[in-house]
Amino acid sequence: MKYENAIEILPKELSREVQKYAAGKLLYIPSGEGKRAWGEASGYREQLQRRNRMIRNKYAHGRTVSELADEYFLSLDSIKKIFYSKKQDSHAYAATIESALKYANDGMLEEWMNCYWQLSRTATAGSLDCDLNQLYFGIVKLPLRLIQRDELDIGDAYANEADNHGSVLPPLIVEYNQGKFHCTEQRGILAGLKQRKVNSYPAIIVLRESTDYSRFMDHFGTVLFFVN
Repeated sequence: MKYENAIEILPKELSREVQKYAAGKLLYIPSGEGKRAWGEASGYREQLQRRNRMIRNKYAHGRTVSELADEYFLSLDSIKKIFYSKKQDSHAYAATIESALKYANDGMLEEWMNCYWQLSRTATAGSLDCDLNQLYFGIVKLPLRLIQRDELDIGDAYANEADNHGSVLPPLIVEYNQGKFHCTEQRGILAGLKQRKVNSYPAIIVLRESTDYSRFMDHFGTVLFFVN
């Protein structure tokens, strides 16, 4: 280990204090628990973890190794290493309430939503898009009576799409805009919930504008209960 002159490294005030207690002595200063691991300071390590998690999720949902290599500009071997890494986390994505709750409880709700946008949803005309400026609130138990009635009164045409129950279904994706709740994409789930006379259901609230966020927090931020 190379020795350094403390006066050349430490601020003057600090070096004077050190001299009071250890002038002329050789000191070993351990790195301490505060030392950050590689990539933490810049956030690059977290970006890689999120990218690799998305690659594994896409592969689990049918993307091929070649498609992923082209999409992420990586070699086939690099993609395979990501699949078989021993450092894989436990955040396997699924379009279910249970999966969404796991992500949300670990502070990764936005990441679950990104998976949902890319892997699970059926795009429709006028549907929500993945917008980096969107905020997500939830997962909360949303009374279905709050959703605009023209989206609830959709008859039974979609009911067969929502025969499953409980955690095998995804949460509702509900946009709060200008003081109103809209759920335009999951009409099949809404029809099934209506048919079963469900009063409230787990939902993720999508907020686009700061004014919508402020209004939502004022009226519902302390009223809606989070799902455990």
